[in-house]
Amino acid sequence: MALIRTPLLHYRLSTSVNESEMRAAPAGQTSTHPRQPQKLSTFFGVVIPTLLSMFSVVVFLRIGFVVGQCGLYQAIAMFLVAYFIISMTVLSVCAISTNGALDAGGAYYMISRALGPEFGGSIGIMFFLANVCGSALYVLGLVEAIVDTFGTIVSSAYQVLPSGYWWSLLYATAVALLCLLVCLVGAHIYAKATFIIFLVVMFVLGTIFISFFAVRPRTIPLPGAATPGPIANGTGPGPPTIANFTGFKLDTLLGNLLAEYTVDYTTGTMMTFATVFAVMFNGCTGIMAGSNMSGDLKNPSYSIPRGTITAVIFTFIIYNLLSLLVACSCDRILLQRDYSFLRDINIWNPFVTIGVYSSTLSAAMSNLIGASRILYALARDDLFGKVLSPAKRTSHSGNPWVSVIISWFLVQLVLFSGKLNTIASIVTIFFLLVYAAVDLACLALEWASAPNFRPTFRYFTWHTCVLGIVGCAIMMFLINAIYASASIAFMLLLLLLIHYLSPTSSWGYISQALIFHQVRKYLLMLDVRKDHVKFWRPQILLMVSNPRSSVGLVTFMNDIKKSGLYVLGHVQLGDLNTLPSDPLQSQYDSWLSLVDHLNIKAFVNLTLANSVRHGVQHLLFISGLGGMRPNTLVLGFYDACVPEDKLIVPSLSTSRSTDPSNPSHDPEEEPPLFHFAPLRGSSEEKEFGGEFGDGKVLGPQEYVAVIADAMKMLKNVVLARYFNHFDRAQALSFAGKGAVYVDVWPVNLMRPDSCSYVDTCSLFLLQLACILNMVRAWRKARLRLFLCIEQGRSLRGTEEKLGQLLKELRIKANVYAVPWDEQVALHWQRQGDFPSNATRLSDEYLSAVNRLILEQTRPPPAVRFLYLPRPPADTRRYTTYLRQLDLLTQDLGPTLLIHGVTPVITTDL
Repeated sequence: MALIRTPLLHYRLSTSVNESEMRAAPAGQTSTHPRQPQKLSTFFGVVIPTLLSMFSVVVFLRIGFVVGQCGLYQAIAMFLVAYFIISMTVLSVCAISTNGALDAGGAYYMISRALGPEFGGSIGIMFFLANVCGSALYVLGLVEAIVDTFGTIVSSAYQVLPSGYWWSLLYATAVALLCLLVCLVGAHIYAKATFIIFLVVMFVLGTIFISFFAVRPRTIPLPGAATPGPIANGTGPGPPTIANFTGFKLDTLLGNLLAEYTVDYTTGTMMTFATVFAVMFNGCTGIMAGSNMSGDLKNPSYSIPRGTITAVIFTFIIYNLLSLLVACSCDRILLQRDYSFLRDINIWNPFVTIGVYSSTLSAAMSNLIGASRILYALARDDLFGKVLSPAKRTSHSGNPWVSVIISWFLVQLVLFSGKLNTIASIVTIFFLLVYAAVDLACLALEWASAPNFRPTFRYFTWHTCVLGIVGCAIMMFLINAIYASASIAFMLLLLLLIHYLSPTSSWGYISQALIFHQVRKYLLMLDVRKDHVKFWRPQILLMVSNPRSSVGLVTFMNDIKKSGLYVLGHVQLGDLNTLPSDPLQSQYDSWLSLVDHLNIKAFVNLTLANSVRHGVQHLLFISGLGGMRPNTLVLGFYDACVPEDKLIVPSLSTSRSTDPSNPSHDPEEEPPLFHFAPLRGSSEEKEFGGEFGDGKVLGPQEYVAVIADAMKMLKNVVLARYFNHFDRAQALSFAGKGAVYVDVWPVNLMRPDSCSYVDTCSLFLLQLACILNMVRAWRKARLRLFLCIEQGRSLRGTEEKLGQLLKELRIKANVYAVPWDEQVALHWQRQGDFPSNATRLSDEYLSAVNRLILEQTRPPPAVRFLYLPRPPADTRRYTTYLRQLDLLTQDLGPTLLIHGVTPVITTDL
């Protein structure tokens, strides 16, 4: 009478814990030694491990419970639903396992190589813990079954073992040590015994089927009830003491067709459809036992799908056939009050007990072996650094003995708890989460449309993957919603931990393939013909000569892009015909590291050209894709400012700034991936016009030609001056005091005869200033708009018109009127009778306007926005044009000279 007094927790022992992904894996599979184990056939390598995983004690103890509570109709419906759920996952397992050989780690290996280290590592830890707890569960279940048979508290002829908590713990420790001994010798020992255990289980199962026909009807005494139950047979006021095995009778079948939920006699809990379904579902897992055998199979792509599907179909038939036989031959009270009745009606009672003991001991050892292999795989992948490094050690035969000992130690800790119900539910949920992750991995590979994902097993679609994920999720929350939520939260916590702490892997990230697939699809949908000014946003191409001196400008332009495209462009001078290979390929890592270091959202585009002008043209023509192309070119100003290296360690920046001409660079002063050329520190070094690959320097004529080219290509142009010393944090440090200002001068100061504030360029200035003010960091900054007013013009009328325009444009700014009669008079004095144009501006006039700007901005702003006029049509005047811009912006601090060529503002909805 071994198991009739065992609590329901024994029957709830999750067979999913018996994930024998690892148990039949020979030691050579995880060994680095050249010794090769004998290859296995489909039957020995897949069918047998999967059948043992899915049967275990379920077939002996749980069938009567399900039929007795749910009735035959609902029992069959439950099996159909449960097997539909696991079949969806089986299809995913077959697909992934036939897309390449699997290594040690089983489901962890599949998920990590498909979804990346974050998902794989987090699921791997949960898979490891599930196997550890599962091994402890089966050890405790076996010990309690033995004590129920041979313990001194049992009214039996075999009262030979003392009972109690500490005695049970001693027996459990002895069983765990036996499992440890087998695992230390090697997994191949258990692999050789797998077939014998399989024969034992199949023989016992055969005796059960024979007993239904060979055993005559009999009366069976029932075990004592843990709690009062309903009077099901009407024999008296108390719980029934006997029940009947009737043999095949129609009345018995009719009495067992419909559901009759009652109180579980072992726990006193009222059963429902959900609770019975959760208990039954535990017996339908264990489906991935064969997938980890791919390295030991003669033909994995043939054996895994056929062997796994064969085992699933076989177990489905056995479960349903047993349910039918039980419903036809056992009355309802026997099924509800004696969960181990199959032993009592067997032709020889000890057969069922032997089957339970052998399958449970097999499950305990297989879970311990599986846990050790998963831990070894995690350690070998270095996802957790030095924490798991001892687990990498193996014996001469390749057995990871340290992982085995660590796993056994954790099993021993779980044995102290003795609380099986809670652990069984958690373990089942963990395995369901693993199955859902396998479905997710297959779904991601299918959706990514990766050319290298071409499994030989093709009987799956993304629909089956989604159904598998949904089914596993429903079962998790059906078993226990609280534990399911906690498990998912734990997995996400591990995922974030690995994401931020683990090194970059070389496995490939499915997220990158999915992102590529979706971005390509949406870029094709982004039709440039449907562009509208209402949805305009800056899409910036920032030309960078040397990032060491451009950090301030790079970070500032990241603020002003307003979720638009942001590209860092760089031109290296050279001719590919004279070079052995492309010199740009080795530079991309440094530029991408710069993007990560500055925490900006930008792309990188490098080009090789025979001149800077041609290189910028290349980038303007080819940067971006479809509707995501740069519409604004940003250049550093061409001046004589001494550059300052902003990529060195801050503690060393002070000493370097005192001697900027020091060209020496210590590699330890900066992040190791920044391999940018050192700054020369000469006055010849320009913020944009600095040295390029071969030492040539950009001249003023070519610099202005770049500006003119961009405007011909209908690109907006921004010239940034004095950003080489710009510090965003310092500029915004006064935000708490409300003292950060952004100044906008929307008039063309180089055309004093023009006083229009509403042309395309001036409105573009207003738009960029407004965009900057919308950024979270700059939200507290105040916009100041300066009007240049000549005597005789209506000051109030001009202010009102501009104020009304700002109101219509929803731009909040303070408007200041600035008289500039003196400056205009100075201009006309110097002009005489010559027509007014930018090339005839005098230095005195430009200096006077420069002083006017400085005088009107107290306190000084964080940044200024000025109007950039077009370069002259005569290319001989380019140098004069650049000198005039230099005089206009002299000592103004961070300044943007802006020229807009396309409308960007509308007052329409």
